[in-house]
This record gives sequence, C-alpha cells and structure tokens, in this order.
Amino acid sequence: MAQNQVLRMRRDLSGMTEAPRWPDGVVPATLGPRPDKQLAQAAHGVLEAGFWEGGGGAPIFRQWWKTLRRDEEFDPALVFVAMEGADVIGMAQCWTSAFVKDLAVHPRARRRGVGRALMLAAFNAFAARGARHVDLRVREENTAAIALYHSLRMQTVSRERG
Repeated sequence: MAQNQVLRMRRDLSGMTEAPRWPDGVVPATLGPRPDKQLAQAAHGVLEAGFWEGGGGAPIFRQWWKTLRRDEEFDPALVFVAMEGADVIGMAQCWTSAFVKDLAVHPRARRRGVGRALMLAAFNAFAARGARHVDLRVREENTAAIALYHSLRMQTVSRERG
C-alpha cells in the first residue's frame, strides 16, 4: 500500500548550490557549537507540531534530546533553525553523513519559503564539508514535501517499505 512506502531522495551537490532566501523577518541559526537546551526544546516543538499535523509523531523532548546528543552522527551545527523574533518556526535536523533526518515547519509558517531556505542551508553546509550529495527519506503520501524536494532538484533513488 502507498502509505507504507518511503522514497529515498537525493540531491547532487556538484556545481553551484543556490543560496537560501529567508522570508522577511526570518533569521537562520543552528544549535551549535554548544547547544542551548531552550532552543532545542523550541525546535522540537516545531517537529512535534509538524509531525502531529502530518499524522506522525515525535518522541517526547527528553527522549529525543538524549537520543540526539548520543548519536555518533549528531553535530549541533547541522541542526538548522528558522527564527521569527524569539520563535522557532522551522527546523532541519541533519546527520553528518549528509542525510536530512527531519524537516519541519510550523503549520502557521508554511508556504513562505521557510522549508526551502532550511534545505538550501543544509545543502550549502554539506557542500562546504565536501559531501557529493544529500539524501533524505520521505513518506510517499507526503506529496507537499515531495513537491518541495523535486523543486530543489532532488531525485528519487529508491522506494522502500516504511
């Protein structure tokens, strides 16, 4: 069934990567180099809001934060956040293996280019680290995310059971 399928998508990083264009009033940041727990909680809140609306779920903050910090692929400089004033409105959590683990934009901030800017920030960070490509996995029924990824020149490389 379609809802049980996950697409693995890839963006080749050879050549120039466009710079992110942040919406008016939105400022980029990362969790690094010494992650601020309050900023991490706010980023997790966006993850929860985004996943809840999409029919998924996120682990509670304590569990998520503990697991994240202990993962060998965790680098706080690769957790990108979009700030609007004091609020986190978007986040992209990436692994050092050039993999976008999670992308979430708060439902009230969607359709403004926040997700696109976060992805471009990740692409540029990985290109600067010498990565040849960036991968992610997305549920096949998440057509809005897939449309965004296609617009960013990502290609489907495999279809897997979720």
